[in-house]
Amino acid sequence: MGIPQSENADPMTIDEFRALRADDAPAGLSGALFALLQDAKGDWSGAHESAQRDDSPGGAWVHGYLHRKEGEPGNAAYWYRCAGRPLPTCSLEAEWGLIAGELLRGD
Repeated sequence: MGIPQSENADPMTIDEFRALRADDAPAGLSGALFALLQDAKGDWSGAHESAQRDDSPGGAWVHGYLHRKEGEPGNAAYWYRCAGRPLPTCSLEAEWGLIAGELLRGD
């Protein structure tokens, strides 16, 4: 689940999403997207808590990304498996954009 949209609305861009303040996040924002937003603002702990509360594959993907960022490859690998995702080989910044883009589109 991404951001609720009207039928004719274009999805929010990654840059628009990254520019949001966590306390101004749209209503209905998924836990996975809220976790990414918190991470973008430097709140790893808050991001981790939000990812833990989201039991969707997107939540597991963000959870894996966060543990990869923290330098815990074993824990990250577990969460990537839960998400049905391979371990990434790209940079953390590139992965953040991949996750955000997919979740914002609602894929």
